[in-house]
Amino acid sequence: MPSSISSSDPGQGAAWRRFARALAFTAAGVGAFVCLFVALVDPWGMLPLSPPWHRIPISSNARYSMPALAVSPRFDSAMVGTSTGRLLQPAILDAPFGAHFANMAMNSATPWEQDRILRLFLRHHPAPRVVLIDIDAEWCFADRHGLSGPNRPMPDWMYEGSPWRGYLEMMNMYAVQEAANQFMWLIGHKKQRFGSDGYASFVPPDRLYDPHRVDELFRTWTFDTAPANGPAPPPASTPFLARLLDAIPAETTKILWLPPSAREQQGAPGTQVAATRAACRTAIATLARTTPHAMAIDFEIPGPLADSRANFWDPIHYRQGVARMVMDDLAAAATGRDVPPTRARVLVPPHP
Repeated sequence: MPSSISSSDPGQGAAWRRFARALAFTAAGVGAFVCLFVALVDPWGMLPLSPPWHRIPISSNARYSMPALAVSPRFDSAMVGTSTGRLLQPAILDAPFGAHFANMAMNSATPWEQDRILRLFLRHHPAPRVVLIDIDAEWCFADRHGLSGPNRPMPDWMYEGSPWRGYLEMMNMYAVQEAANQFMWLIGHKKQRFGSDGYASFVPPDRLYDPHRVDELFRTWTFDTAPANGPAPPPASTPFLARLLDAIPAETTKILWLPPSAREQQGAPGTQVAATRAACRTAIATLARTTPHAMAIDFEIPGPLADSRANFWDPIHYRQGVARMVMDDLAAAATGRDVPPTRARVLVPPHP
């Protein structure tokens, strides 16, 4: 009696095996092509065997873009800081300082992050001409996290001097995305957003300035008005900054500068915020005074600049005209010229 159970078609099984092999080979081929594409384009310019094409800072997270500037021989001077230092333009400061600056300031960069990018720069530039360090709230109000970790994702391999490791670290979708962006710029189909020296204006053009919108932004900020319990101690970041300054060659000009902020941000007299900022100012002056070829200048002072909201987009981000004033006064103070007392206070003048 014939069996009622039918056996599977051997031809059908073979067809499925061929399909699975073809799919696997196709996936492997696509994966290999993507890996090769990322390695050749090298979106952040940090792989050892990529073609010597001129690449631009491509990522909005500057922690990926700035290492290429830090190792580049095009520069002999550096700026580090947060967004409060991003509006300083190397193209303007190069001439008065006789330098070639890279602006490596990064949004919300902790002192730890600023330390890492500057130390990477120092490893590749053992005799820098000038180093500017933007001393804002990240330094003055630093906590344990700010002195030991990043605020945003950070590619450790770029900062640790292990470029070969990058071939493994780059195999992710973010690298693929940024390689595509870099490639589109290389072939002329993408506009450059971030300058090749690190500078980019992240604030709107002045023609779009709207006082009513600025007032609304100010109202969304919360200002600490707690009273002070006596003088504040030096910032927790003071020893950290001292070690960083010690790592910079003695002959290098070192400029510690406190950026402008609105009056509300500075803290009213008698508040803990004002006391902490005063302690920070004192600590910065002491460090500048005891560090060879250092100076300190404070733009965060009471006066007409801080009192007028027309100078700011929000309590900590000033307008382009203010940025130009800051650059002019930095150059003047560094060469021993007078700075208008309503704009800045030289805490420690340049000294040997």
